[in-house]
Amino acid sequence: MTTIRKAAVLGGGVIGGGWVARLIEAGIEAVVYDPDPQAERKIRAVLENAERAMLKLTLAPRGELAPWRMAATVAEAAEGADLVIEAVPERVEIKHKVYAEVEAVNAEAVIASSTSGIMPTDLQAGMKHPGRLIVAHPFNPVYLLPLVELVAGRETDAKHIEWAKGFYAELGMYPLHCRVEIEGFISDRLQEALWREALWLLHDDVATADEIDAAIAYGPGLRWAQMGTMQTFHLAGGEGGMRGMLAMFGPCLKWPWTKLMDVPELTEAFVDKVGDQCDRQSGNLGPRDLEKIRDDNLVAIMQALRANGWGAGKVLADYETRLFAKKPAPAPDLSQPFETVATVIPADWTDYNGHMNESRYGQLFSDAADGAMRLVGADQDYIAKGMSYFTVEIHIRYLEEANAGDAVRCVTQVLEGRGKKMRLFHWMYHADGRLLATGEQMLIHVSLETRAACDPAPEVLAKLEEVAAAHAALPLPDGAGRAVGQKPG
Repeated sequence: MTTIRKAAVLGGGVIGGGWVARLIEAGIEAVVYDPDPQAERKIRAVLENAERAMLKLTLAPRGELAPWRMAATVAEAAEGADLVIEAVPERVEIKHKVYAEVEAVNAEAVIASSTSGIMPTDLQAGMKHPGRLIVAHPFNPVYLLPLVELVAGRETDAKHIEWAKGFYAELGMYPLHCRVEIEGFISDRLQEALWREALWLLHDDVATADEIDAAIAYGPGLRWAQMGTMQTFHLAGGEGGMRGMLAMFGPCLKWPWTKLMDVPELTEAFVDKVGDQCDRQSGNLGPRDLEKIRDDNLVAIMQALRANGWGAGKVLADYETRLFAKKPAPAPDLSQPFETVATVIPADWTDYNGHMNESRYGQLFSDAADGAMRLVGADQDYIAKGMSYFTVEIHIRYLEEANAGDAVRCVTQVLEGRGKKMRLFHWMYHADGRLLATGEQMLIHVSLETRAACDPAPEVLAKLEEVAAAHAALPLPDGAGRAVGQKPG
């Protein structure tokens, strides 16, 4: 795959700003052009939210963010770029004008349009090098949602689609190749069908904006976060699967329930009606507030799915594995306790008292144990082969409060590492040096196939024994042995 060191982003709106966040997170310099005098301020707001989300999304090492800057012209942004991301308004004539300016200074870079529905063949019209134009349609927020639809035009060189599959996967995304060029591609055609019906329900006073959203958010939306329409209905058919579902409900598809081919007239009065209801629905929450709530919920959902290796969570887990491999933690001094976690306490980890709730201390120490497991070789690849360590007992001491936004780190000492046992002691420190909590944890090595205890792989056991022997010279931590197992003899 061609290495991308510098990308031009043409358009600094919500989508363009999201692309900048994705790119610099991956160490790719971004040069942005947008004629809006407020563009830089708007991009900085997007990057601030992206930083806030990424601090919570993954424990993998993030690396240093690449720089970004504004350019005065399209030509300045595109010159010397390895990739050109176009995110200008959805008007073909504007896109054509931008492509002509790009081609005047850059004849090599792939041009990836973020269009949400214009066919790439129409975008290629008039280009000198149409073979290098593809559609790479992302979803907002670009820095969190992994889906990117890849579409080729009639003149697109197929090698660029194949390249894009690898490139966007490296950014932690899920590249979906839309094999047939069609207006709206796949996802937006599905979304617009639902949106069109929602507008009719509101237009006909069947339901308010709040009721329409509740009908999705508290029901099918939760299913859609992990399974799409087809798999959801396949499961709804019980043992009969989709065939059973079609036998039961197929005839209903001919009933005149929906108005999918009709659109309510967007009169000024109807637009105001929709707008007023959505404003009331948001209450006192502005766009930035809603974005933060959305991001927090997306992070939580993706992390939950990651735990099950499913959907967007599996994409996140695969991305984390690549990040760990790309930038492994520096080899620790095994004569001393080693750092296993460094993170910021998210707002949703706090309780009604305003400080981090008890269960989240356990989660942090569980993450610290994951760090110890990676150190001895029991990483994601090892787990994929069917073996891991399970916690069987933990003792936590809560010493001081931790609050949302606090930067914290965990340091770990191996108290025992022999046979099937791995016994750890964790310290949780505030960035200012205060000790917030300790956790002593006993883990047993298990087979994921039988769910029974078993011996670790020889190389894992050897590394664990090496660390345990080095740490045996350390003093017993204060509080160790109070409730977990026996004191080391």
